[in-house]
Amino acid sequence: MATAAVLSAPGLPGQFKSSVNPTGNTFPQPDIEYHPNREKWQARTARRLREDPLLPTTPLPPGFPQELVSPLVWECKDWQSEKQWVYDLSNAELREIDDAVHHFRSMNLPFGYISKETFPLPTLGNALMKLTNELHYGRGFFVLRTIPVASYSREDNVLIYAGVSSWVAPLRGLQDKDGGVLSHIKDLTSTYPGSIGGPAYTTDKQVFHTDQGSDIVSLFALETATEGGVSRISSSWRVYNELAKTRPDLIKTLSEPWPVDEWDEKYPFTLRPLLYYLDEKIIIQYARRYFTGFLGLPRSSTIPPITEAQAEALDALHFLAEKFSLGLNFQKGDIQYINNLSIFHARDGFRDEGERTRHLLRFWLRNEELGWKIPEPLLPLWEKTFDVTPEAQTFAFEPVIRDAVKARRL
Repeated sequence: MATAAVLSAPGLPGQFKSSVNPTGNTFPQPDIEYHPNREKWQARTARRLREDPLLPTTPLPPGFPQELVSPLVWECKDWQSEKQWVYDLSNAELREIDDAVHHFRSMNLPFGYISKETFPLPTLGNALMKLTNELHYGRGFFVLRTIPVASYSREDNVLIYAGVSSWVAPLRGLQDKDGGVLSHIKDLTSTYPGSIGGPAYTTDKQVFHTDQGSDIVSLFALETATEGGVSRISSSWRVYNELAKTRPDLIKTLSEPWPVDEWDEKYPFTLRPLLYYLDEKIIIQYARRYFTGFLGLPRSSTIPPITEAQAEALDALHFLAEKFSLGLNFQKGDIQYINNLSIFHARDGFRDEGERTRHLLRFWLRNEELGWKIPEPLLPLWEKTFDVTPEAQTFAFEPVIRDAVKARRL
């Protein structure tokens, strides 16, 4: 296989980029697409095992555990009722939130200054801090139910979302250019035809993944779809245990460097592992579209392809996550928080109609006191995400496509 010249990227320790394809030819990619195909996965697995029957005897990477034992290891059958992860807001707590809205408004501060100090929640705040411990060292997720979104303006709903979230994780991360820390997850295909490179802005199924460069991913449902759109989560630690037991060779593959598409002319890809073991914690950071492309952002043709082993590993992550997944009954006004370092998330395809148009808000968050140690190759992503001061933060009150997932071809 032709190889690309690899250059160090200035200012990005632990990352490497390529900008040269010495042959001038496009690199062949395995037969794999954004939407996983179970038959192709099974055929690829069978073929690779025929070619090398000893793959399942491959040793795990040095130091990696044979099995993780933790509340973060779970599967759907372990849960009996949503009462185990849903926190129902009382009338008194909703009044406390409303009082905090009026308090912040009285201060005439920009939204970047929303914090525990400027959005006081004397009673609910203590409960949220306990739930934050659950995020980091318990099951890894919870849902707040329910903010009465119809009682507030769009700006005040954003204020409530940011204020409540500041008690869970005080740091808000960049998601877009010009200081944008708030994203809208909504079907924008009719508004921006041909401009979309990520499934978040379509009605399409979103496969299991993690978001890039964030400890916590939070979603606030302003409205749900007419049909479908179920939010699904899955323990990546449970998936790790299954692979460590049955296919340790794929653990090895995931722990080695992968060519992550950056869709950038100067530095078209980054080499980094998808799987890490640090501080007695497994961390998986990956999204399938970086290796397959999606709609207006197809995989760049002048960067190295993924290997057959990597293609199998991508499918194994998805289908095992799907097998162990839990579907959340995400209702209008719910706020969902997940540990993005130990939980995969996905979404079913959906249909909108009339006023029932699925519309979520998203924050990327970090709690410095409880946050996990980040592996060195991922540090540049975290530094980029959380390098934003309160005065530089901006909040888009209407849906736009993030610059990172706008269509472009290189």
